[in-house]
Amino acid sequence: MNVHEMGEKLSLKMHSPEDDRAIKGVFCCDMLSVAMAKAPADYAWITVIGNSNTVAVATLTDVACVVLAEGYDFDEAAVKAAAGKVALLKSKHPVYETAISIGSLLQPGGQLPFGN
Repeated sequence: MNVHEMGEKLSLKMHSPEDDRAIKGVFCCDMLSVAMAKAPADYAWITVIGNSNTVAVATLTDVACVVLAEGYDFDEAAVKAAAGKVALLKSKHPVYETAISIGSLLQPGGQLPFGN
């Protein structure tokens, strides 16, 4: 599944041009230093921090996209910094619900990756 397909299927607001980059998984973190050390490349990163520092970490870690949860908005500096570098999306849902929704799209048959 790519970023654009995910955004459409989950009705996420796109703050950047359409992106056909494939998503391999979901990473949730609000502490930028932890995200910088642990965010896997090609994952959808879900956070509630929508500033230019988030975009810098997303670019450094090579995540597929940043999904801002809980209905928060990206600030103008973040949107400008992301242009041509990383896709920004917005979810009105909590982090957990957003992560589960994305994860279920990525799993065959909609099953959770951790089983029972």
